[in-house]
Amino acid sequence: MGTWDSGPFDNDTAADWCGDLDDADVSKRPNLVREALTRAAGEAGYLDADVACEAIAAVAIVAAQRPSGQPIASPYAPEFLHDGGRVDVPDDVAALAVRAIDRILAADSEWRELWEDAGVEGASEAVGAVRDLRKVLAA
Repeated sequence: MGTWDSGPFDNDTAADWCGDLDDADVSKRPNLVREALTRAAGEAGYLDADVACEAIAAVAIVAAQRPSGQPIASPYAPEFLHDGGRVDVPDDVAALAVRAIDRILAADSEWRELWEDAGVEGASEAVGAVRDLRKVLAA
């Protein structure tokens, strides 16, 4: 996993997924967000880091649109979001995003394992960022 920081868009997989979201027709973007979240939330076995990275990017997008969410400023996020763009997702997607986060933070998650192997400081920042997104979604 090519990762340069602990934010939700700060890795190759998330940046590539964001590029695909940018390139997608506006009407298809909500489904792409839902698909990324569903893949992570529904994984019963060992969760692949790439699936987790895409889901974390999707979670950040959903959380940014919540009343207490923070605007997205990352240069690696979809460009249409930098100008106040949105992805209009149904209300049930926030609950799906929470389930995806819970799955990503579970013991059998490659994403979590990779951050733990990277060291205490890196893991603390990455996990903390994901937990902060969960708080926004659960509010």
